Amino acid sequence: MSSPLRIALIGAGIMGRQHYQHLRDIAGARLCAVADPGPQAEAFASACGVPHYADHRQMLESARPQAVIVANPNNLHVGTALDCIAAAVPVLLEKPVGVHLDEVRELVAAARGSAVPVLIGHHRRHNPLIAKAREVVAGGALGRLVNVTALWQLQKPAEYFEVSWRREPGAGFLLTNLIHDLDLLRYLCGEVRQVQAFTSNQIRGLVNEDSAAILLQFENGALGSLTGSDAVAAPWSWELDSAESPVYPQQADQPCYLLAGTNGALSIPQLSRWQYAEAGAGWHQPLLRSEERYTPGASLRLQLEHFIRVARGAEAPLTDAADAGRTLALIEAVRQAAASGQACAPASIL
Repeated sequence: MSSPLRIALIGAGIMGRQHYQHLRDIAGARLCAVADPGPQAEAFASACGVPHYADHRQMLESARPQAVIVANPNNLHVGTALDCIAAAVPVLLEKPVGVHLDEVRELVAAARGSAVPVLIGHHRRHNPLIAKAREVVAGGALGRLVNVTALWQLQKPAEYFEVSWRREPGAGFLLTNLIHDLDLLRYLCGEVRQVQAFTSNQIRGLVNEDSAAILLQFENGALGSLTGSDAVAAPWSWELDSAESPVYPQQADQPCYLLAGTNGALSIPQLSRWQYAEAGAGWHQPLLRSEERYTPGASLRLQLEHFIRVARGAEAPLTDAADAGRTLALIEAVRQAAASGQACAPASIL
């Protein structure tokens, strides 16, 4: 039996600590070091029983981890991942993959040129209910996909914005929250050809948007919409509906994604499937409802178990830098469409 994989953590904030909570319960890996210049990081490393480094480069040289989880601030993601690639250390890089497309292209080129695996932390793809939904869509149970409706509507409390960086440019809910939903729409429904969008900051008046309405045209011809706001009293969002995280109250009866095709429809996260009893039936006939079955599991833990296999060379990354870059390109297209009033196509990552 192989010894546990020695994994270092770069970034001891909220996400880094969530990763550690799962890592400590996995027999196939163990934490070997923490790198973070913040004032609380040394105490966290001491509590974990591992060395602390203020500089991740020194950690890579001294601790010599076999793999690294990068969960530092967004604007440091690419530079840190490039340092890990240079040290030939496999990387689990938190989303977003980066903040600018040019730097993401540099990361993609470096990963491909080195053969060092890089897994991007779009952890919702690892949720078993999403895997089942993708199986239903890809298997043709809905027929030809026609319409996609996505909702991300909830209310963040005022104290959320007391943290200064959340009021600064670039910290709006497009990059912080809707990037998850757009990534899942890509994963479930295919690539997006072009988008149109409106955004608004009229509720809070901050520099970042608090509401958005996005129209999507997929490469397969399907049409979709994503309507979102973090300033409304509403129950329609992945956080509130999926029960993925216990920190949010559960609204289990409410959907956040509705997929409709020529042969049927699917609501997520309920995985309720609707179809007619006979092909060719129409609106005068009742729709039959069934529930897709799956075995629930913790997304972050499943992602970490996948990363261990990736780092050992047993699997390819479910979401590599190029794939995650296409989601970032979609976010950029939404921003450009909202600013210009014109339809915009996502830029190429290659």
